[in-house]
Amino acid sequence: MREKYDVVIIGGSIAGVSAALTCINRGKSVGVITNSAETSSLYKAEKITNYPGIPAATGKEISEILSSQLLSSGADVISGRALSVMPIGKSFGVAVGSDFCNCSAVIIAAGITREKLYPGEGEYLGRGVSYCATCDGMLYRGKTVAVIGSGEEAAQDADFLESIGCSVLRMTKAARYEIRGGLKADTVVVGGEEHKVDGIFVIKDTVSVTKLVQGLAYSDGGIVTDRKMQTNVPGVFAAGDCTGKPYQLAKAAGEGNVAALSACEYIDNNK
Repeated sequence: MREKYDVVIIGGSIAGVSAALTCINRGKSVGVITNSAETSSLYKAEKITNYPGIPAATGKEISEILSSQLLSSGADVISGRALSVMPIGKSFGVAVGSDFCNCSAVIIAAGITREKLYPGEGEYLGRGVSYCATCDGMLYRGKTVAVIGSGEEAAQDADFLESIGCSVLRMTKAARYEIRGGLKADTVVVGGEEHKVDGIFVIKDTVSVTKLVQGLAYSDGGIVTDRKMQTNVPGVFAAGDCTGKPYQLAKAAGEGNVAALSACEYIDNNK
């Protein structure tokens, strides 16, 4: 990961890839922050039949095409999860785990979002709380971790963590969990009972982006944008499922393209 980009794109599925390709074609340096394709909702789709130019294909097949395009595009692919986007004068600082980069514009293409579920979850994200076992599991090899989640993905992630030597507390009940700690999360409280752990994996379908950028407008299940995919924060654009329904590939790809064009225009006008 380089120190400075023209554009940082948060999300590497179809909206993010569309935005990256357009920015690269406009001569911009691009960093794309993304987890592995296997963690995306697109990857899990059984069959997609309504995307122009691609006859019936599985989500896995389309995800692999997108990943290949992105890797060969010239964009830097940054593995991880964006934790915050902070205005720094006329640019932005983007925190990715323990790393940090600067950029002139940001495009959020992070998929469907929802608010944090549990007290302490947002506070300790990146400090003992993770949403991706395959991304961060090796940090906790040989340690005790909690996996909060009742779905198939949570069970698979718990299996994976056990396979790399973690002692796993599987928390599958529909309950009100609270996450506590000091400098990092170290306790899960459920039903009044405290469980001491080294790490906590919260496995759910969607992750909130509302706290990524301070003051970002969010309404009716999506980031608020205009027709140019501009948010209420100058220099920050959004595209794809995170802007709301319909959750369709064609809509996401188109919005990614528009967001990229707008971001490039913003950068050129502010040089």
